[in-house]
Amino acid sequence: MPADIYLGLMSGTSADGIDAVAVDFSSPKPRVLGSHSRTLPAEIRTTIHKLAMPSDNEIDLLGQLDVQMGELFAATIIELIRKNGLSIQTIAAIGSHGQTLRHRPPGSLTHPFTLQIGDPNIIADRTGITTVADFRRRDMAAGGQGAPLVPAFHKAAFQSAEANRVVVNIGGIANITWLPIANESSGFDTGPGNVLMDAWVSRHLGKTYDEAGVWAASGSANKALLEDLLQHPFLALLPPKSTGREDFNPTWLDICLQKYRDLAPEDIQATLLAFTAKTITDQIKRLSKETNTEVYLCGGGAYNDTLRQAIQALLPACPVTTTAQLGIAPEWIEATAFAWLAKQTLNRQTGNLCAVTGANAPVILGGVYYA
Repeated sequence: MPADIYLGLMSGTSADGIDAVAVDFSSPKPRVLGSHSRTLPAEIRTTIHKLAMPSDNEIDLLGQLDVQMGELFAATIIELIRKNGLSIQTIAAIGSHGQTLRHRPPGSLTHPFTLQIGDPNIIADRTGITTVADFRRRDMAAGGQGAPLVPAFHKAAFQSAEANRVVVNIGGIANITWLPIANESSGFDTGPGNVLMDAWVSRHLGKTYDEAGVWAASGSANKALLEDLLQHPFLALLPPKSTGREDFNPTWLDICLQKYRDLAPEDIQATLLAFTAKTITDQIKRLSKETNTEVYLCGGGAYNDTLRQAIQALLPACPVTTTAQLGIAPEWIEATAFAWLAKQTLNRQTGNLCAVTGANAPVILGGVYYA
């Protein structure tokens, strides 16, 4: 068999686990051949969250975590291969997004930067497979935000000649991709996805996430708190724009909650869900005018039934479903996108959309680490 299978690795802002997929790109539509997930150990997740904000002894923590994540990424790939009976000879490359620790895009610092870890040298060495990584920094070198990168894949895989589409990726941070029948595609981060809800449910129930949004559904959103949350300066920025845990985190949330100490925890969770739903749908309305527009959810948030219902309620004229209807399950979209980006890189094809990231030119993304 020709080596037209690419593997994708993704560990997102929530830092709850690693997703890996094997994708066959020999046909016009990508076909997911197999998938595998690995939960990150609690101590690793804690260190990731710690390094997302300034702290002590950062360089030692960073160096060690870079190696640990590289080993975990490699182990996940090996498990994916074994689980699905794949042959290394049929695999062209691995595309690894890495674990984001800091994302400081243009406008945030004098010298903006982005930092993803998970040493690709280790991945290539342990697996024996060429690995492509460090995708964001080339886009930033070209003047872009370095994120979101997945919209380029959304455009390649999901654009329709019959209907306007919006793909909404709800990971720790949420982003949307606008895929009109005519005119240029666009996309950007809209604000928090699951990051605040996950932090709040962890604090009060000891769970990593609010399954199906059941806890949020038991509370009632507080309008005054929602209005305060909506004052975050990121939300007023015009695209292209990207964000991360640096902007939306438990410390910021606690500051916002100082006036609301009497609110029940479940009401705060309901408000955080309403915050995510509104920041997403406000941008969809701005782009689409809700005319002949299909909305497809992906990422872990696609399985939050309460959130999905809230989005549908705010977009009554748009059918809201998941990317499963387009052939790829919501949880595998991002990993599939980085398999596709690895393919683009090895074929010396560009992988960014300038309308999305703000880069001054389309560029080939990532560094190649040959096995």
